[in-house]
Amino acid sequence: MNRPLHIVVLRGGPSAEREVSLRSGAAVARALASLGHRVTEFDPVPCSPLPHRPPAPVDVAFLALHGTYGEDGTVQSELEQLGVPYTGCDVEASRVAFDKVLTKQRLVARDVPTPRFLVASDPATPFPPNWRPPLVLKPVRQGSSVGLEFLEDAAQWPAALASCLRYDREALIEERILGREVTVGILEHTALPLVEVRPHAGAYDYRNKYTPGATEYLCPAPFDDPTTRRIQAAALAAFEAVEGRDYARVDVMVRPDGTPLVLEVNTLPGMTETSLLPKAAAAAGIGFAELCQSMVDLARRRTPRHPTSPASHVA
Repeated sequence: MNRPLHIVVLRGGPSAEREVSLRSGAAVARALASLGHRVTEFDPVPCSPLPHRPPAPVDVAFLALHGTYGEDGTVQSELEQLGVPYTGCDVEASRVAFDKVLTKQRLVARDVPTPRFLVASDPATPFPPNWRPPLVLKPVRQGSSVGLEFLEDAAQWPAALASCLRYDREALIEERILGREVTVGILEHTALPLVEVRPHAGAYDYRNKYTPGATEYLCPAPFDDPTTRRIQAAALAAFEAVEGRDYARVDVMVRPDGTPLVLEVNTLPGMTETSLLPKAAAAAGIGFAELCQSMVDLARRRTPRHPTSPASHVA
């Protein structure tokens, strides 16, 4: 390993995904400390924002944040103003990928296969003509399945739309693809082994994501080689469509005929040792601590190295 670094792990934050982020950050901090780094954990809640004249020199900020502020380009912009290198996608890619509509527009423009969609912002919006259930309703700017609604009957539309709009001013309405749910980890523009997600009951919603034992994960996912390559190619195309860098996780639905359809790009995926991106990395022979180190190394490459004078300060 290179010289020990001072790494600030940003975790927690003000979003609806705060608890998930705290777990991600704790796992990352343990892994980096095990490698000999000096690790400071920092929770950028509204009463404790990033300081403009902080006291401690920092080599890298590791972003273990999820949701608004952490994943939408805001903290990325603040860190750039402070001159602190940080892990993951830049300001613009973060902004685009966090917004499901902007992501969809990029996918459509690049001919990346994705379910058809429309957008609603008024709870009184009538059920869309020429559509039929099953549908999925998602807040445009949320993650971790927060506010997700599955609609099986048009009569459920008013309640489902109103519930979804509690979490954001806009709702994405998407045709629900009946098939197999897969996630594709991306590391340095390389697709990792596929992870197939199989909830024991219902859909892969917030409860099934974070309830131990509620979901079965198969990695590598049991697809034939041609189908695997198609899914990975679609995921990489989506990552490039939002101009991602370093790493991400792309969620994909696969029709029974093997056709992949990209749902979204997650620029700061969960980073507990049992999260999906670390599962995919493990299947590729990359341990959790090694994965965290790789993310730090990628961030460091973007910044001129000044071993006696770190880039800037935070925390």
